[in-house]
Amino acid sequence: MNEKEKLILELIRKNPFMTQNELAKQLKLSRSAVAGYISSLTKQGKIIGRAYVLPEPSRIVCIGGANVDRKAQCLSAIQLGTSNPVTVTQTCGGVARNIAENLGRLGHSVSLFTVVGNDQEGQWLLETTSAYVDISQTVKLDKANTGTYTAVLDEKGEMVIALADMAIYDNVTSDFIQKRWSHISSASMVLLDTNFPGEVLKTVIERCRQENIPLCVAPVSAIKVKKLPFDLNGVTWMIANQDEALALAGVEDGNVEAACEKILERGVDHVIITQGEKGIVFKNKKGEHGALPTPKIEVIDVTGAGDSFISGFLYGIHNGEPFVKSCQLGMCCSIITLQTKETVCSNLNQHLLKQTFAQYFSREV
Repeated sequence: MNEKEKLILELIRKNPFMTQNELAKQLKLSRSAVAGYISSLTKQGKIIGRAYVLPEPSRIVCIGGANVDRKAQCLSAIQLGTSNPVTVTQTCGGVARNIAENLGRLGHSVSLFTVVGNDQEGQWLLETTSAYVDISQTVKLDKANTGTYTAVLDEKGEMVIALADMAIYDNVTSDFIQKRWSHISSASMVLLDTNFPGEVLKTVIERCRQENIPLCVAPVSAIKVKKLPFDLNGVTWMIANQDEALALAGVEDGNVEAACEKILERGVDHVIITQGEKGIVFKNKKGEHGALPTPKIEVIDVTGAGDSFISGFLYGIHNGEPFVKSCQLGMCCSIITLQTKETVCSNLNQHLLKQTFAQYFSREV
């Protein structure tokens, strides 16, 4: 950013509604010259939107899916080939959306970049999410249905099978990202799930690498993780469950240590593999590695636990906490979610997170 651009930003901060003619007069420049500087600042992400809207400091951008989640939990042991009595609930879902809402509930400024159908489900999703998340960059598509995800759980709350209708995301192209890059580039951190097509994932990873924007990737599933490009340089944190990590690494013998190494070789800075009740393992390019066990708790419902872990981890990193403590905060977020039937716990807040951390990992809040 040159001196003229710095002066323009300073004037806009004092008065965001200054016209280009007013800026030109104060700086003794032509209006066309000011327009050129404004265009440059917009491309850099220093100015966003109309009326010279300046980006919020420390904003996290979440890019990916926003779905309607339906859960059918069996009331007794599941029996195949026949009707099973269940209770059905409907909530907002989508990995990127869930993480965005969790972060919003934890007090962070967060934006969601996604697509929904121009239908009742899409409207409900946006209205519910907007209480905690900036949805100004979300697009409604007229000729597509809002994504849906249906999970069947056994009587213990463990997932038996999940059914996903995500065809809407096939409509997203790299142009969706390019047109909104000024909003993304001003973020302090980006979260990317793998619901969008491979070309879109590649674009986000490459541009984050080029502009040194910290990037966390959440693979969504063992199938969708394969949409990621082979070159993962630019990915700061890869947070995957065991199945996703093994699929990404091409490891078939269940060796998570080998999976970590192979993922690092593809360019990722830090790899975290979640293993449910077994805890997590992690490794980075510096050769640092370790494992953290999961505290013993009573599990009510596993849906959303992985998204919660990522949210808690990013909360810690964003607040300057050490890597291991950030992992512990991620576990605490999961613990809170696992003890409710909600995909995103409606009681989640910073105070509850700190209480949970004190209970399971430290007496110091």
